Amino acid sequence: MEDGKSNTLDRRQLLILTMPACGLACLGLSELSGVAAIAQEATEQEPHKFDVQRDAKLSRKQIVLLENSKLFDFIRTLQTELDEPELLRLLNANSANTGRRAGENQRRNSPDGDFRTYVATFRPPRYAGALTHEIVEDSEKVFELRVTECVWATAFREAGLDGEIGHAAMCNMDYYWPTAFNPDFIMERDKTLMQGHDHCNHRYIDTT
Repeated sequence: MEDGKSNTLDRRQLLILTMPACGLACLGLSELSGVAAIAQEATEQEPHKFDVQRDAKLSRKQIVLLENSKLFDFIRTLQTELDEPELLRLLNANSANTGRRAGENQRRNSPDGDFRTYVATFRPPRYAGALTHEIVEDSEKVFELRVTECVWATAFREAGLDGEIGHAAMCNMDYYWPTAFNPDFIMERDKTLMQGHDHCNHRYIDTT
């Protein structure tokens, strides 16, 4: 009896999930709530143990520390093997590649390569959970941000890896991101929280 019921339910679920909307209406199932309930019933499955969400709630800083823990360990290993100039060279090379990939990915997912489209990524309240930032200049060719708090600078500082090392490992990517999005875009900056200044001054420029 249970097997027969189960087989009937499976066929019914398949019918509901694959039938066009007009067919659903003919069956008297055009009410969205009814359709949604049946679809949910058909697709709900017990998640794999690897996919079960845990109840632990982490702060943004804790997440950044966890996400970068392997990087921190790797940098400390490199510090024991390399002198500082070579360490900085390798970290700069790695973060440059990260910045290029970010710009290329953004361009692939953007409707166009316009300057306004690019800087919209950084326009507050975007990144509000990770940065305290405000717009200083916003014109057709220039977009400048003043950043007074940065979760990545805080995380690297707490790991004892801020300064030039943190800048090479993380902040350097910012120079390569805009150019990878559009070769005519550049970023200028002479202050970073990572290097001990009181703010970062990201200045994006359309050179066309």
